Amino acid sequence: MTEPAVQARKISAFLVRVGQARRFLERGDRFSLRTVVAAAMLSALMTCSAIAQVGAGPIATPLPPALPTPMDAPFRGTIQLAVNATDTDHQIYSVHETIPVQTPGDTVLLYPEWETASHAPTATVAELAGLIVQVDGKPAEWARDPVDMHAFHVKVPNGASSITLDFQFLAPASANLLRPDMAMVPWHRVLLYPAGWYVRNIPVTATLTLPRGLTPYTALAFETNDTDELRFQPVMLDRLVDAPVYAGRFTRRILLNGDAAKPVALDMLADAKEDLAIRPSEIELTKRLILQSQKTFGTAPYRHYDIMVTLSDVLSPDGGGGGVEHLEEGENNLPAAYFTRAAEQLNNRDLIAHEYAHVWNGLWREPANLWSPTFNRPVDGSLLWVYEGQTEFWGRMMAARAGLRDHQQTLDKLAMDAANVARRSGRRWKDLQDSTNDAIYMAKRHIAWRDWQRREDYYPEGVLLWLDVDARLRELSHGKRSLDDFARLFFATDSTRSTKTYTFQNVCDALNQVSPDDWAAFLNRHLLSHSTEDAIAGLARAGWKLTFNDTPTETFLQDEKGAGAINLDDSIGLQVGEDGRIQSVQWDSPAFQAGLSPGVRITDVGGEAFSTRALIGAVQSSPSKPISLSVKMGGNPRTVAIDYHGGLRYPHLERIDGTPDRLSDLLKAR
Repeated sequence: MTEPAVQARKISAFLVRVGQARRFLERGDRFSLRTVVAAAMLSALMTCSAIAQVGAGPIATPLPPALPTPMDAPFRGTIQLAVNATDTDHQIYSVHETIPVQTPGDTVLLYPEWETASHAPTATVAELAGLIVQVDGKPAEWARDPVDMHAFHVKVPNGASSITLDFQFLAPASANLLRPDMAMVPWHRVLLYPAGWYVRNIPVTATLTLPRGLTPYTALAFETNDTDELRFQPVMLDRLVDAPVYAGRFTRRILLNGDAAKPVALDMLADAKEDLAIRPSEIELTKRLILQSQKTFGTAPYRHYDIMVTLSDVLSPDGGGGGVEHLEEGENNLPAAYFTRAAEQLNNRDLIAHEYAHVWNGLWREPANLWSPTFNRPVDGSLLWVYEGQTEFWGRMMAARAGLRDHQQTLDKLAMDAANVARRSGRRWKDLQDSTNDAIYMAKRHIAWRDWQRREDYYPEGVLLWLDVDARLRELSHGKRSLDDFARLFFATDSTRSTKTYTFQNVCDALNQVSPDDWAAFLNRHLLSHSTEDAIAGLARAGWKLTFNDTPTETFLQDEKGAGAINLDDSIGLQVGEDGRIQSVQWDSPAFQAGLSPGVRITDVGGEAFSTRALIGAVQSSPSKPISLSVKMGGNPRTVAIDYHGGLRYPHLERIDGTPDRLSDLLKAR
């Protein structure tokens, strides 16, 4: 008899005995000790649905050795990096790299994975291809690490002096990084580097070949020759990666200040020459932005700074802007009409201000657990409500102080911030502190239920949090102290160019130097609360309140246009595109209760073919007339009734009578 058969017979016999014992117990008969044991085992079986198989199943194989730990140690020699970015047809970057051998044996080369500005592993080695390795000119084999796909092992023999790499970075077509009239070179996507060292200790000498006729912009010092090759001065690897190259056929450079020691320039790159037009008033506003920022934060920690602005509807197809912060340059990707039709750009007016503020908040001062010695070590974003949240706050303030938005436009933008924060139903289960993890696990993933899942809410909620801090400082000091005092203290620079890290306690200590209070408790009330009242408390402390009426602001309408959808979040609870496709639904809103979800298509509004005008009209008439919609869900037609009777609702800010107006003073130019 086979072993399984023997085990099956034993189990069958055991169950028979258990059944007998159970019958004895039920009859109340006398029973032996063996029967008692069987009954006890029956009880255990009846209360446990699984039996442990300790030692009976497979045993896990051990993981391979860990990758080398980065050390703050000298690196011998200099990496030679040559990048060819001329293949605009395929958006392919070709790389030739030589790395000095440090020790023989197993050398581990890393492809950067964690991007500083995204605070997440958003760079993927899937876009690296064609890797060929040579050691001292002889072909060498490489092996990908079985655990970390961004790590490559190369066996280096005794006496070897260099490792040479050839590979391609296959830029995703959707990114449009490499085009005939405009090119971008993100250094961290076109290199490998040796594991075991802090990147600030690895010297690199780089060359770059661009499409002919493009003018390059970067914070790096370089020389050019007749072959369109740029030769950069040697820098450490962290500085190289912190200074991407932008190049364009249609460009313009404007010096914004007269400080020869620390010049600031506006570098404009456009898809069309006419988009380079800029009114003198816009130049003056940008100059004011630099001045107001420096009055707030103090001496800048850079040697020079370039505000790099792409004016491109290819890079900003939805009309919105996006940026990346660096110490000596800022990437600002804006619509083509940003300067030529500035009045239509109300929701983009603080992007440059945000990236410039990051020079102090993010590059000069950085959370200790967010700083990393390499581009592959995971980071902790628990202080992103300072790094990004306070920077978003300062972006709003600097845009107002410089005049990029007038007073009312700033109030309208803050009203939208407050409404976004107030309607975050996900706060019921997920606090702001937990939202600081979003960048790590939500990056590049679709979020269907934005308000319930929450996503990087430390941006808009950070604005309200720091507004509350400012108002509290003014309250404690009877108007003599504000967040400006904190900024000058906390972001004060010195003669070094090395990042200064900080902790939660450091933030509290600096606030206490401005005005003593229990700042840890104050901040944690924002970070850990599940209450909407706590999240927007700063408005009331500043003397204002969030209200709604049936008239949208111009800022709101421009935001709708950029999103390509009408925004009815504060009424029936959805956003819908011109084609009737629902883009988002607010959790537990009237639309949600009616059974609607993202992706559903509205075909009919109250007997009329769908149009955004018809839907807005139906919501407007809701106090007296039910809202009836015909929709298609998964191709199936259905009629739904939305139980809502509140009319149109759009966010505004109003003063609270009889309270100090602490917000208006905050917005004034310094």
